[in-house]
Amino acid sequence: MASLENKKQRSLQHGLTSRQVSMISIAGIIGAGLFIGSSNAIATAGPAILISYAMTGLLVLLVMRMLGEMAIANPNSGSFSTYASEAIGPWAGFTIGWLYWWFWVLIIPVEAIAGADILHAYFPGVPSWLFAFLIMVVLSGTNLISVKNFGAFEYWFALVKVVAIVAFIIVCSLAVFGFWPLAEVSGVSRLWDNGGFMPNGFGTVLGGVLITIFSFFGAEIVTIAADETANPKDKIRRATNLVVYRIAIFYLASIFLVVSLVAWNDPALKAVGSFQRVLEVLNVPGAKLLVDLVVLVAVTSCMNSGLYTASRMLYSLGARGQALSMTKRISGAGVPTVAVIFSTLAGFAGCFVNYVFPGKVFGFLLSTTGAIALLVYLVIAVSQLRMRARADREGTPLELKMWLFPYLTWLVIGTIVMVLGYMLFSDAYRYETLMTAGVTLFILLVSLTQRRGKVVAQTA
Repeated sequence: MASLENKKQRSLQHGLTSRQVSMISIAGIIGAGLFIGSSNAIATAGPAILISYAMTGLLVLLVMRMLGEMAIANPNSGSFSTYASEAIGPWAGFTIGWLYWWFWVLIIPVEAIAGADILHAYFPGVPSWLFAFLIMVVLSGTNLISVKNFGAFEYWFALVKVVAIVAFIIVCSLAVFGFWPLAEVSGVSRLWDNGGFMPNGFGTVLGGVLITIFSFFGAEIVTIAADETANPKDKIRRATNLVVYRIAIFYLASIFLVVSLVAWNDPALKAVGSFQRVLEVLNVPGAKLLVDLVVLVAVTSCMNSGLYTASRMLYSLGARGQALSMTKRISGAGVPTVAVIFSTLAGFAGCFVNYVFPGKVFGFLLSTTGAIALLVYLVIAVSQLRMRARADREGTPLELKMWLFPYLTWLVIGTIVMVLGYMLFSDAYRYETLMTAGVTLFILLVSLTQRRGKVVAQTA
């Protein structure tokens, strides 16, 4: 197993620059969920959704710190899947690795379809399915040519999103302080005007956590991408240290401004999305076009990252003998071509199913991803708990350490288990939780069967 991992690290090329890795770490937590999906979260909890975002941001910050500790000690494109294999057992690495791959190959068609729908609205003569097909072909092509192409595309995608959010924060801040000339809006009274700061009770704040946690999922991509750049340890350390500022600026600041300028129970908020509704209230010309362009970039960026991430995870599984051997093949440009092709084909299959059986089969498949983010975070926490304890026993020095170990690690584990339990007993989330549990159990059984087959083969 060790020789395979060494071969993997020698084979993957350092094609990503420092600035590309920095942008990838930013892009990982800025998706369409912030620009559009946040409206559902606001409608659920009201202005108190800020507490939900703060709680979720803190959880992600702690998870990223734990992951950073392990990733700096052992940069690896398999990331938490590899660490789970080492800390918990091969079955854990196999299960969480395949769950993560499953999550992203289902997100790929979701983003492609969302982007296609935006383009179809402006170019109705072109069918939506053709736009989805073209988006997937273009991005799979950039991923197949070289990792530099992926890095270049993702860099500019991320830059557009960052510029859009910064511009949004500046415009909204001017409005809050009464300096916006296009509308008579000022102050933050909407934080409490419509039923108070927490109009629907604290229970909806916890429910808001379940909605917002999936908006943050993707921050861990940097630990996968850093393996394909020079000095990966430095890149991981920097990205881990800066994640708190990115959460504070991109999420808390922008959502604070949204709930300050628009009533949480405004019917148009859910209809058009949080960012567009704010721009409409401020009478910004071409608000819908501006938001559509940014969302198109966001969903394309998410799909680009999803294809990259899924292919690297599949490649890592193949390198560890937990996927077909062909998935570890590398092109002359240092790209795991077979893993990219397989992940792309899975995405195409998702698109095909969605258009042939609209609202049926694909919705069923997507429901299986409902709790995967929490399972990934749980595995990261348990892996860090065991690997840190091992490092302390053996006296192994660590360049980056989790704060207040093991207390914060146990706090994260307990919190995630509590949230999973809440999802299981909640009518709103029970179905998705059970579906995720079903897929997890299936993958686990495959893992145990595969391992038993290897043991029998070795003893024969």
